[in-house]
Amino acid sequence: MENRIKTIGVLTSGGDAPGMNAAVRAVVRTAIMRGYNVKGVRRGYNGLLTGDIVDMNLRSVSEIIHRGGTILYTARCLEFKTPEGQEKAAQACRDNGIDALVVIGGDGSFRGCRAMADHGIPCIGIPGTIDNDIACSDYTIGYDTAMNTAVEMIDKLRDTTQSHDRCSVVEVMGRNAGYIALNTGIAVGALATLIPEVPYDIERDIITKMKSTQKTGKQHFIILVAEGVGHAHEIADEIQSRTGIDSRATVLGHVQRGGSPTLRDRVTASRMGYHAVELLQKGIYNRVVATRAESIIDYDIAVALSMYKTIDTALLDLGSTISI
Repeated sequence: MENRIKTIGVLTSGGDAPGMNAAVRAVVRTAIMRGYNVKGVRRGYNGLLTGDIVDMNLRSVSEIIHRGGTILYTARCLEFKTPEGQEKAAQACRDNGIDALVVIGGDGSFRGCRAMADHGIPCIGIPGTIDNDIACSDYTIGYDTAMNTAVEMIDKLRDTTQSHDRCSVVEVMGRNAGYIALNTGIAVGALATLIPEVPYDIERDIITKMKSTQKTGKQHFIILVAEGVGHAHEIADEIQSRTGIDSRATVLGHVQRGGSPTLRDRVTASRMGYHAVELLQKGIYNRVVATRAESIIDYDIAVALSMYKTIDTALLDLGSTISI
């Protein structure tokens, strides 16, 4: 069957992630070099509903591979969550000559993909989220940069923590997943790392360890708390009340979303964007691009959304063992 796609739309949706621009760049340039027209949809699915759509060419994506954020912007869109909004968005694609969409974002964005596919618009999803919580993919765009940013910030915080013999309780992002916290905790030598996937006991996991390591001469401490666990300030207060050690909470927040993407994020994003266009060229629609054992693969959107991702809790034991 002849490939009916002439024009590909690309959008970024949900929370921004470093490397999204590299993915947009790869989609645009691969598509144009394959003979397609490309339209950029700005501000996510909201842009389809408001007509915020621009023509893109090779130079539209010059000098963006090193930039954080997304040149296409992103936004939440409550209207798109309704059946009427989804039909309106699909009609907007038809009205603007968009034959297929490449959507860069997280699970919510992929549910939007599935809705668009149900309304006759072929879609390809690319996982872009710092949280690394897309079940079908080992790795998501932005994850490496976010962790490196967290490590850099905590290394700076360590200087003042050590100078005052304090305990710093640091909350990192990750929504309801502990991937950023788990790996960052190992990288900064955190005494304890609390993640939502594993229940914790403050006496066993923090207080007892602190008192034990004090006997070996350790006087300053870093505790990592995942966003999904939260309560960094309460945990810091509890530590101080039980140990007498001056304890401060630091919430790193949205600084982790920004910054120039790392090499890994730039390369992975480029590979995923290229693969997305290749799928459309082959007439393979309604897929989510993913990584598995360093290879770029893809899954049916419905299958991808039904998958469940587990965390390697052995890393918790590793971090706990070597941080004393």
